[in-house]
Amino acid sequence: MNKNDLIAKVATKAKISKADAGRALDAILDVVSAALSKGDEVRLVNFGTFLVVKRKATEGRNPRTGATIKIPASKQPKFRPGKALKEAVN
Repeated sequence: MNKNDLIAKVATKAKISKADAGRALDAILDVVSAALSKGDEVRLVNFGTFLVVKRKATEGRNPRTGATIKIPASKQPKFRPGKALKEAVN
């Protein structure tokens, strides 16, 4: 399912226009992105949690040359599914 499919399903389920559903989805994604960029968690009960984890700097190898390279520390967005979502999938 892509973004357009999701917008269409939300519009049908909520009985709103696709334009309104698209604006709502864009707003939700913007709010989640802004919260994660500040380091906050976004917890949606019965769905899951969006969070940021810090990865340490490591050394890796270039697969072509075998040379050692330094991989800098970074922050990565993660999603932890909630119990209800896990049960719905299984």
